[in-house]
Amino acid sequence: MRSHKWFTPWLLVAPGVLWVLVFGIWPFVNTVVLSFTNARPLRAGQFVGMQNYERMFSDEQFGYALLTSFIYMIVCIPLLTILPLLLALLVEKTIPWITFFRTTFYFPVIASVVVVALIWTWMFDSKGLINGALEAFGLVDKPIAFLVDRWWLLICAILLTVWKGLGYYMVVYLAALGNSNKELHEAAALDGAGTFQRFLTVTVPAVRGAMVLIMALVAVSALRVFTELHVLSNGTGGPGGQDMSIVMLIKMIGSGLNGNVGYASALSVALFLITAFPLLAIAWMNREDKGKA
Repeated sequence: MRSHKWFTPWLLVAPGVLWVLVFGIWPFVNTVVLSFTNARPLRAGQFVGMQNYERMFSDEQFGYALLTSFIYMIVCIPLLTILPLLLALLVEKTIPWITFFRTTFYFPVIASVVVVALIWTWMFDSKGLINGALEAFGLVDKPIAFLVDRWWLLICAILLTVWKGLGYYMVVYLAALGNSNKELHEAAALDGAGTFQRFLTVTVPAVRGAMVLIMALVAVSALRVFTELHVLSNGTGGPGGQDMSIVMLIKMIGSGLNGNVGYASALSVALFLITAFPLLAIAWMNREDKGKA
């Protein structure tokens, strides 16, 4: 048996390490460095210290973007944590045509988010399907400004995110339910526990790990939302830019020949720190659960 050279393992991992360094670590470090400058796309920046970070506290647009992102996260987390679980329980049964229903529920996941957002735009337009149906049934006298009003636009974007994510998180729950102990349900039923009681005392603890994972994924995705709001608002971010997410704000400030790359980098660093909070909170929850166990 021939022994390999000491550097053979390093040769095998070198491509992956190089990829991470070039496209992961270096861009991150460069962004942090640029956040302390007033760099522009066509000229090198000068060091300005904490000026970009101080600007964020007085930037009204950043306040709107922060509020929008947090509302998005707070609403999406419970909806995309509970609804996919109920959907998974519905399609978990082995009945005729159940594969068809599973595929149907998963189909929005593989559809392009841009295409779906465009369809959503046609549906919620002032002359779209939703307003046409409401007026036809006499429920409204004039079209509802779904895509112009600040809160209606945010609701439409959240509904799009929830509708598109249901199938993906349903599959995660199906995997968790497949590994759960079915005997516990039978024992609980023999003890007289109803359907809702078995759901709380048996099903939820069985999928707790998947639930924590989904909460983390949804939190990060909601804070980094871009396409839904960008397409539905036609790139404007709603009236006065009040529905603009943090990612949309970064794009608006940093793009173009006159873009402020330094301030956009500072916003990117702030977004990184904000998205780290839910991940740290969930890691702490897992640590507490392990400690109790």
